[in-house]
Amino acid sequence: MSPFIQTQGLEYAYALEGNHRVAALRGVDLSIEPGEFVALVGPNGSGKSTLARHFNALLLPSVGQVWVDGLLTSDPRHLWAVRGRVGMVFQNPDNQFVASTVEEDVAFSPENMGLPREEIRRRVDEALDLVGMADYRAQPPQRLSGGQKQRVAIAGALAARPACIVFDEPTSMLDPVSRRGVLDVIQRLNTQEGITVVLITQSMDEAAAARRVVVMHQGCILLDGQPEMVFEQDEQLRAIGLDLPFAVEMGRQLRDCVALPPGTLTLGELAEALSASHS
Repeated sequence: MSPFIQTQGLEYAYALEGNHRVAALRGVDLSIEPGEFVALVGPNGSGKSTLARHFNALLLPSVGQVWVDGLLTSDPRHLWAVRGRVGMVFQNPDNQFVASTVEEDVAFSPENMGLPREEIRRRVDEALDLVGMADYRAQPPQRLSGGQKQRVAIAGALAARPACIVFDEPTSMLDPVSRRGVLDVIQRLNTQEGITVVLITQSMDEAAAARRVVVMHQGCILLDGQPEMVFEQDEQLRAIGLDLPFAVEMGRQLRDCVALPPGTLTLGELAEALSASHS
């Protein structure tokens, strides 16, 4: 099976005043397979968001190449095909709303695709059902809670039927309850709908829910592997300002007195393991 997203020798530099350029990505080689759930983590300025914006041609390489589903993103003939395959959900959903009601906003992408009215209605209904927002279809997006707004933004991306969605720190502005709800939606899209997910986050607890973690540092890939493998490199992570997930840290402290199974990464898994050890 060919990678869905592939970068080769990817470099990108931002242009500043006086023709000065700052390198944001340095020779990044990365492959993401169809149906993967990949977390991109790293400290501020590590290049994770810059990298992700290459996945749907919001940015184009200064050096190197990026392919999406076999399409070269730097070829202008592929621009809209690439963006149709990879949706984006950003940190602040308010910046993505373009209509006065939830259903009109979700319909925006399929309308721009020139789809028949019946197909647009079908896509809007399905997208709102998937994110649990069907009952709010007539509401103005601005009156919703932060978590509800983010669900509507996800529905808007889903209505275009992308094969992949990139989530750029989608929970950073949310309270813990809303954060959990949005993460549940993201996981369900991956496991039940088969959508390839790229989650950009500074939260290692969120990264623990992914099946693969890619750690960025100074524009390069520092670590890449399954969460349990990446979290074993605690010295490297702490050296760049990243902590271990809370459950992993607690599990290490408890291992002297409780036998925990390998791969205990989340609070739910830790609670389950502790309960089983006392039964």
